[in-house]
Amino acid sequence: MAYTTNPRIEQVRYEAYCLVHYQHWSTRQAARHLGYAQSTVVKWSQGKPQYGTYGRIVIPTRSSKPHAHPKQLSGEVVARILELRRERNQCAEILHHRLSKEGVMVSLSSVKRVLRRYGISRYSPFKKWHQYPSRPLALKPGLLVQVDTVWTGKPEERLYVYTLLDVCSRWAYAWATQKINTFLSVRFLGLAKKCAPFVFSVLQSDHGSEFSKRFTTRMLHQGISHRHSRIRRPTDNGHLERFNRTLQQECLYRIPRSFKSWSKEIPEYLRYYNHERPHMALEYKTPIEVITSY
Repeated sequence: MAYTTNPRIEQVRYEAYCLVHYQHWSTRQAARHLGYAQSTVVKWSQGKPQYGTYGRIVIPTRSSKPHAHPKQLSGEVVARILELRRERNQCAEILHHRLSKEGVMVSLSSVKRVLRRYGISRYSPFKKWHQYPSRPLALKPGLLVQVDTVWTGKPEERLYVYTLLDVCSRWAYAWATQKINTFLSVRFLGLAKKCAPFVFSVLQSDHGSEFSKRFTTRMLHQGISHRHSRIRRPTDNGHLERFNRTLQQECLYRIPRSFKSWSKEIPEYLRYYNHERPHMALEYKTPIEVITSY
């Protein structure tokens, strides 16, 4: 925790600097005027003013980070880590194993720290690590809604379909598009909310770029919680993945692969899926029949 919680401490330091250097106050007078110890004002008056936020002149807080550590890695070990990395560009785990076979005693975290310090780590500094809150039970429609994307075709002619499924009622919604991004994901959720006969409470998606941190923020502004499926847990989105397969087998593979055809046929199939198609998991009821029972 910081030694002070004053948000204007940098400006206060510069004010003390001005009192001592420009108005020729003594450090004792400045300390009494500002309400700080004289020794503190003496240190502030020895600082170097700099331009801060919004062009204000301040004396910034000096970092308390130590310049060295008594147990830091030697230069020879660091050089060996970098040398092994340059050989075949192998990951930190392999480098750690090779170093241990050479008799170099160093921890895996230290190897990763060296790679990160020299900017050659494989982990992006801009990666947003996701949180995994507890998954709610789908006791009624809207409590857990899964969302995903399906694509097909070569990169230059690829077509996408946003898909959404309510776990409780199996009510589904889909939307064809020619590209995917956060803006279109928010637009798709807006269309789904207008068609859904219930209110969305929690959304669950995979870690695709179209469901990034910005998408999470936009959902929170709309009162909808957003969680990501856990890594290496394919069953987290199992209900929606099964719907994706059904959509492909019963609709997409039976019609021409074109954006115009998909945009026309997908709404027709959704009407059949939600109102007429019986589901074994729902005791041969349709999603609309399940929703009306609540």
